[in-house]
This record gives sequence, C-alpha cells and structure tokens, in this order.
Amino acid sequence: MKKLFITLFILGGLFSGSAFAALKKDVEQATPDPVSEQAKILYAQNDIDGAMKILQDKAEDSRSAEDWLLMGNILQDKDKINEAVYMFNQAISVDPKYYKAHYNLGYIYMIQDKPNMALTEFKKSTKYKDDFSYGYYNIGCVYLKLKDYRNAKYNFFRAMDLKNADPNIYYNLAYSFKMLNKEKQAQIYLDLYNKLTENQ
Repeated sequence: MKKLFITLFILGGLFSGSAFAALKKDVEQATPDPVSEQAKILYAQNDIDGAMKILQDKAEDSRSAEDWLLMGNILQDKDKINEAVYMFNQAISVDPKYYKAHYNLGYIYMIQDKPNMALTEFKKSTKYKDDFSYGYYNIGCVYLKLKDYRNAKYNFFRAMDLKNADPNIYYNLAYSFKMLNKEKQAQIYLDLYNKLTENQ
C-alpha cells in the first residue's frame, strides 16, 4: 500500500470567494435588502473594502446574520481572525441556527488547532442544515485530528452520501481505514483517490 500521510484536506467550503458566489442563490430573506445585495456584489467582485464600507454604514441593529457573516469573511480575508470570530458570533446572535456562521467559526477553530471547539461548531452547522456535506466532511477531518477514526469514517461517508465528490474524501477515508487496520478497504479508497486525481 502506498504510504499514507495524515493530511487534513479542508474543503474550500469557507463561505467566501467562489463558494460565496455559488451561495448567493441561497437568499434567506423574503425581500432582499438592496444594501446587503450591493455588498455581496462588491465582495464577489473582490472589492472587499467597498463591501465592508457599505456594511459598516448600516446600523448594527439592522444588520442581518448574512451581513455579519460577510463582514467576518472580509476580516478573515484580511487575516484579522479575532475580528472575524467576533463577526461570526454576531451572526449567530442574530440567528442562532445560521449554519454558515457556525461552519465558518468551526473552520477558524480548525486552522487555529482548536479541534474540540471546531467540532462543536461543525456539528451545529449540520444540526441546522442536515444536508450540508462540507460540515460532515470537516467533522470527519476533526475526528481524524482527534484520532477517532471510526467517527471520522462515518462522517466522510455521510459527506459522500450527500453527493460531495471531492477526491480528498477518498484519501481521508483510506487513511481512516488504514488506522483501523483495515488494509483492504484502505487500498480501495486510496485507489479511488488516485484515479480521481490523476486527471487533475
């Protein structure tokens, strides 16, 4: 079997950049706020300073959870992580079930090497959106980090069940099976990973 290295591939599911553009369809307000919409457009066009200015000009009590999330994304893009965490928490205070804010908060905790805090937030993201494959995938990544390979495996399969076709799922499944001393299954998923990535 090829040598497996633990590499936690965290999907580009952070709600920024191209992933954010894809999620613009998921408008949660019945009547879109034109100021918020303008900020999203500017952000999608990579004018993060313009987007931030528009959102900062809104009164705090009129900001939606999505506004706070976008402000957090902008601050994270600028490597202002503590401020981003504050914004994601503000989004959650506006809407405690806002799965995107829980996910982004989990992502930050993951890159800060705070796996238990990341796990809590990723689990909330899937609690509030049961079909959120990125949440399950990253729960699996946290379990890998915690050396809980059975739970990692379960969550990678859950992400696959939700039609997440990222090849890194197969790699991490192979690693999970390897650590569970199931060489045959590990080789199957490693072969699938290699097949999927050879064309990239």
